[in-house]
Amino acid sequence: MPFPPRRQFPNRIRKPRPPRKVALGVLFEWHRGDEYAVNLIDEAAEDCGYEPRDTALLQTLVYAVIRHQTLLDWWAAKLTGDKLLDRETQDALRLGLAQLLILDMAPHAAVNETVAYVGRSGGLVNAVLRRAIREKGTLLEARDNAATYIRYSHPKWLVQRWVEQFGESGTVDLCAWNQQPAPIYVRLNRLVAKKPTFEFLDDHGDDFYSVERVPHAAIEAGECYVQDPSTAMAAELLSPSPSHSVLDACAAPGGKTALLAQLMRNDGRIIATDTSGKRLERMNRNMQRLRVNNVTTMVYDWLKDSRGPKENKKYDRILLDVPCSNSGVMRRRIDVRWRLKPEDITVQAEVQLQLLLSSLHSLAAGGVLVYSTCSIDKEENEGVIAKAMEAIPSLRLIETKQTLPHRDGVDGAFAAALTLDQALPPRVVTKPTPAVVEPVIQPIDAVEEDGPLDDEPALIAPVPPATVTVPAPEPEPAFIAPEDEVVFMDGGDDEASA
Repeated sequence: MPFPPRRQFPNRIRKPRPPRKVALGVLFEWHRGDEYAVNLIDEAAEDCGYEPRDTALLQTLVYAVIRHQTLLDWWAAKLTGDKLLDRETQDALRLGLAQLLILDMAPHAAVNETVAYVGRSGGLVNAVLRRAIREKGTLLEARDNAATYIRYSHPKWLVQRWVEQFGESGTVDLCAWNQQPAPIYVRLNRLVAKKPTFEFLDDHGDDFYSVERVPHAAIEAGECYVQDPSTAMAAELLSPSPSHSVLDACAAPGGKTALLAQLMRNDGRIIATDTSGKRLERMNRNMQRLRVNNVTTMVYDWLKDSRGPKENKKYDRILLDVPCSNSGVMRRRIDVRWRLKPEDITVQAEVQLQLLLSSLHSLAAGGVLVYSTCSIDKEENEGVIAKAMEAIPSLRLIETKQTLPHRDGVDGAFAAALTLDQALPPRVVTKPTPAVVEPVIQPIDAVEEDGPLDDEPALIAPVPPATVTVPAPEPEPAFIAPEDEVVFMDGGDDEASA
């Protein structure tokens, strides 16, 4: 029962569509696997002309179902005697049980409104939800004693993988972390502001602040940037100075690039590459807004192009923020856990290795390359580094850093600083390039993952824009961030386009 396209009625007022009814339509579309939840919520809210309050309710309902999907199905099986359900009935039960047992909403509204929007199975849904009200205490107690993958609604294979890396207790803590709404962090941009002019909840240190709402005015003025504290680790490990030649190999949309520019005091020169001209244009808008003027952007594919950017120039510092599984930011990307498959991590790790080996040809002898991800999986992190060092004898590991969400209270991230005793010869592609898998998170073209929203105008005219050589831009969809949980941020996988 997908929500229908908007219809125009010029001579009458459209009848409002209740958020619970629209939520069922969003869930139906989400299960088709073609769209991501945040995009569907945004589209539906706009189509319905929702005020922020109704948009927030719609998002809360949809996110609760997706976050707790396994648990909700487990409860439904207990209440129906493992009855085989069609998709519409299953979604209705998930939505109703989420309201009653997860969100603790008023039973009358949760049952009556959910049942009203179901077709022939309304009687079954009504009976099951009313039984859930009567047996609420028993169901919650059963949840507390359920297996970790059921209680916290994560794929069983992923929980088993994490137990091998973090132990049983660490895995429980990590899964519990992923079930909570993510806080919003912004980084103060010292190229523009010396202290925050926006309201904040907490000073996290190192110019990062948690905020209740996105400070749009401060973002438009270039005073801050939506960015998790974990993202600073890679830039600080690289430690660039104005005298260094710097390359950001997977740069768009530019959150870490802007931090590199700040560390360089907006002096020197940063070459920033990406495969997508459209993303580089978005990055240029972000650089203008943040008053960054030492960045030159270039379209370049590190897996396909036969010569390095700038005619095989060698760089003193290289940041390689590769696409990854996003396993460290599942709290923010609620779709990831259901889209990710075991084989995806292995295939992704091979792509990451090829990117690392390729970019090392542009590193000067004695220079530093920082390899970074927003993954917490060893195969994508330590595993890739080990294989690279085996392939290149002159490659040495200087230092690694990692944040774990359940341990450090921020997004998961990994960074490794590497150096070459001897520079490698110019890169030449002599064999077919390995296929690049599509990221398992939200499409990069659908969401402005960090910085200002894509439909916000660049308000700063006097600052010279970063130069870019790109093909004609393709049309891109607008995105409006949900009111109470912002997902655009500076991360790893969907920020880095190799």
